Amino acid sequence: MNILFYISIIVFTGIIISKVLSKFKLPKVTGYLIGGLIIGPSLLGIIPGELVGDLRIISDMALAFIAYNIGSEFNFIQLKKMGRNIITITLFQTLATMFFVTIAIAVISGQPFSFSLVLGAISAATAPAATVMVIRQYRAKGEVVDTLLPVVALDDAICIIAFGIAASVARALLGKAGTISFSNMFVIPLMEVAGALVLGLLMGIFLILLIRKIHGETELMSLVIAVVLATAAVSIRFNLSSLLSCMMLGATLVNTIPNFKRAFTITDRFTPALYVAFFTASGVELNLSVLKAIGLVGIVYIVSRGIGKLSGSYLGAKMSRASANVHKYLGFTLLPQAGVAIGLSMVAKGILPDPYGEQVRTIVLAGTMVFELIGPVITKYALIKAGEIKQVS
Repeated sequence: MNILFYISIIVFTGIIISKVLSKFKLPKVTGYLIGGLIIGPSLLGIIPGELVGDLRIISDMALAFIAYNIGSEFNFIQLKKMGRNIITITLFQTLATMFFVTIAIAVISGQPFSFSLVLGAISAATAPAATVMVIRQYRAKGEVVDTLLPVVALDDAICIIAFGIAASVARALLGKAGTISFSNMFVIPLMEVAGALVLGLLMGIFLILLIRKIHGETELMSLVIAVVLATAAVSIRFNLSSLLSCMMLGATLVNTIPNFKRAFTITDRFTPALYVAFFTASGVELNLSVLKAIGLVGIVYIVSRGIGKLSGSYLGAKMSRASANVHKYLGFTLLPQAGVAIGLSMVAKGILPDPYGEQVRTIVLAGTMVFELIGPVITKYALIKAGEIKQVS
């Protein structure tokens, strides 16, 4: 059957299951994920397992637009007022998560330090997609949301650098790369991050020049879509982070033309169906069988990651003298984990010797399934407790 047929099934299923679960006050994104899980290879098998790889284009497109819209939150005028606080909170919650996961897996699970270090680096990644969907669905506003969006965006940049360092150390310690070099540990990861940011900046300038020459809504939407997709494609081609480059694209635009909201809001005509397909397809990729394989290491990974996110964000908020709501509730909104973590686990599988690479992939997939299913629900109730979701429907 043609892949378009399966995509239509994915979208229909996501809409129907989210409608059903909304009766139980669950976020739509949870309904999409559960819908995908039901029709995926793990349960009904309506979507064949061999098709899962072909759905990658949906993920690439959706993550590109999510990152682009997160970039719009990087208005330097606003960030200047709270910039130091954002950096402090991000560093504390990221480093605390890496520390807790690395130590817990090494000590409690008795795993090699190099293996634990790679999992610790991956654990810091936070999925912006699920969090943004909850914020949009319930129109959440307030200090926690204002802090959350830039923290999530910066989180991935730090995670990518940390992973590059951890992977280099692990390869050397496990005997696959010979020696640990300063270049492999610091220079190459930093160059990859810098390359993604430069690409996003250049594409942002290019988009601004083109925007000044058009006026129609249809032309504007087509132009923005084309540039966002081109930015993601070039990033993937040269092994750069498409999340970082698309985020920088949005940040360049919002800081050059601060009042030009149309370049962001106009994509809302295009992205809703894409997001339904993305989250439902993510559910299709979830494999219940991995839960049987993770054992103690997987449980330690999930629990220690939660502890790291909650304690790190609390301490960071305290250090930066953020409000009480940020102290109490920010950490709960940082639990979802998906795209970046899965991508890094695939890289780890390719660079670590057997059986460590496959084990990292399995543990991260299992953790992703747990955090993506419960994370949006926890995020929703944390924002309700913070008073930033006024009405729940």
